[in-house]
Amino acid sequence: MIDFPLPSALRLLRWAVHGTFWVLLVIAVADALHAGRGGVALAGALLGLLGLAGLLGLLYVLGRGSWFGPVWLVLVTVGWAGLAATAPSFGWLAYPLCFAYLRLLPVWAAMYGVAVLTATAAATGVWHAGAVTMPVVAGPLAGALAATLLALVYEAIHAACDREAARDRNDGFGMGGTG
Repeated sequence: MIDFPLPSALRLLRWAVHGTFWVLLVIAVADALHAGRGGVALAGALLGLLGLAGLLGLLYVLGRGSWFGPVWLVLVTVGWAGLAATAPSFGWLAYPLCFAYLRLLPVWAAMYGVAVLTATAAATGVWHAGAVTMPVVAGPLAGALAATLLALVYEAIHAACDREAARDRNDGFGMGGTG
């Protein structure tokens, strides 16, 4: 028996991930502006527009199962990698991107994507730091692990809620229920 409104909790978690992306992007763009790197800030803003276009396209136009999600994900990833290579503050965007990979791709493909994101985040961190250090390598690994586990738990709970809703619909039509 579900004791609290899981669909509402899942919706809150989904919007928290989106919010995390936007907050981290604004911080990175502000950092680039503060450093006098207007071109990098503009590229970050363009990445934000691409992110918004993808979000709106996936939510309201094409849906999750379309070709659009993976293509959009490649475009966002290439933009992110370029920005992470030019400014370290953009590296943090890898974590919400991990959620996008796990939400939009089959699990096997998402795992490869998360590994590439993690390696890229660590490599750009090392590049900017000028040395391999434990935090620069362990941080992206820990973040990717946490994002992956949270995303997989989210998907499992989402699937359970879908099954419960389907069972309730079937019971309401006399298809297996007592009623």
